[in-house]
Amino acid sequence: MGIGSLYRNERIKNEEGNKVHSTQKPEGLLYRIILSSTKKDDFILDPFFGTGTTGAVAKKLGRYYYGIESNKQYFQTAETRIKKIKKIDDNFLKTIENKRNEKRIPFGYLIESGIIEPGLKLFDAKNKIQAHVMADGSILYKDITGSIHSVGAKAQGTESCNGWSFWHIKMENKLYPLDHLREKIRKNN
Repeated sequence: MGIGSLYRNERIKNEEGNKVHSTQKPEGLLYRIILSSTKKDDFILDPFFGTGTTGAVAKKLGRYYYGIESNKQYFQTAETRIKKIKKIDDNFLKTIENKRNEKRIPFGYLIESGIIEPGLKLFDAKNKIQAHVMADGSILYKDITGSIHSVGAKAQGTESCNGWSFWHIKMENKLYPLDHLREKIRKNN
C-alpha cells in the first residue's frame, strides 16, 4: 500500500457526487474488528451488506465473506468495489498471538466450577498479603471486598493490578499465581 492510499477518501459517491449509502462504515473500523476477531480463511457474515465495506476488508485480510443486501444499487456498488480490492500477501497476514486472543475466563468461573472454594486463602508472591475468596467471585482483604484486580491494587496502594498474576494459591506447599489455574483450564477446553 502506498502512502497516498492512506489519505484517500473512501466515501462512495454516485455520478452526481452524492453519497451512495448514508451510513457507509469506514474501512479502518472494520479492519480493526475483523483483524481482532477472526483468523485468515475464517468466514464472516454481514446480513446488512450495504456497499460492501465488510466484504472489501475481509477480502483484503484473507477472510471469506457472505453479504446479504436487498437494495440492488448497494449490491452492485459493493460488487464493483470488492472486485478492485487486492488481498494482502499471505506473508504479511500473520498476526502475533497474545493474551487478548486467549479465551476469557472470569475469576468467578473458578468458584462456580469447583476448582477453588469460597474461603480459600489467596496470597501475594511474598506471602505477606492475604485475602479470602468469597462465594460470589469477589475477594476479601481486611475490610475491602471486590474483584481480584481492584482488591490487589488497594492492597498494594496502586491504581491498578493484574489480579491473575498478583494473587497466588498454595498447592503442595508452593505458591502459584491464579493465572496457573487459568492456563490449566484453557489447555483442557
